[in-house]
Amino acid sequence: MNSSPDSDKHHYDNLRGGGENAGRTHFGFRDVAEDEKAPLVQGLFQSVAGRYDLMNDLMSGGIHRLWKASMIDWLDPRPGIRLLDTAGGTGDIALRVMERLEKRDSVADNASRIMVCDLTPGMLAVGRDRALDQGVFKGIDWVCGDAERLPLPDSSVTAYTIAFGLRNVTHIERALSEARRVLKPGGRFLCLEFSRVVVPLFADLYDRYSFSVLPAMGAAIAGDREAYVYLAESIRRFPPQDELAGKMSAAGLQQVRYRNLSGGIAAIHSGWRI
Repeated sequence: MNSSPDSDKHHYDNLRGGGENAGRTHFGFRDVAEDEKAPLVQGLFQSVAGRYDLMNDLMSGGIHRLWKASMIDWLDPRPGIRLLDTAGGTGDIALRVMERLEKRDSVADNASRIMVCDLTPGMLAVGRDRALDQGVFKGIDWVCGDAERLPLPDSSVTAYTIAFGLRNVTHIERALSEARRVLKPGGRFLCLEFSRVVVPLFADLYDRYSFSVLPAMGAAIAGDREAYVYLAESIRRFPPQDELAGKMSAAGLQQVRYRNLSGGIAAIHSGWRI
């Protein structure tokens, strides 16, 4: 992709608010058939799985760790939790939650359970290896599955988290409906995702960084420039904060709120199944 940051942003501005044709969706700024998107996403993450977390550290200067800590603070996991972490293949959220649970209860808590569900086998392999390296041998299940068709029965988990994964699904509304379906009454939904920058001057700098620096970094570190072009584009196609909150409410989640992080670079959305 050889277009300039300004032309990319212009293309993004033209796409905002536009409806999609039946049977079509977007993969970054590309228009693709709906049944093409999941394999494209899976292939992309399979390509970068081994360096995914390293790239997160480099791209954000480590700030993604603070964002994830903020989400887990808001979740406030307690012993006995039944958590589904969707699109969490590398285990970053799951292992952080396990650490919090261990701090709350020094005795091994066999009632707590975390399922990591991810579309990409390569990401799950990274997560399982990381868990073993950290001495975590039980309490986490690793399942290959689709956020739009979760391999879980109704009302089976007390909490659902998804960090930097919702923008990659084909139908956000279906993923949100599935989240509500698997939550027990009183269950909590939390989504951490890149969002819309709310500081005008900062927004322009962020656009230039996203469309110039990130792809170059992806090429040099992860060996996949196009994956990080997609990252920048997919962020721009993702609904802004209030729109995502509206989609959550439409899916049946209640008491919907959100918190901006780092001026809106990311946001945490919270909802409950009542």
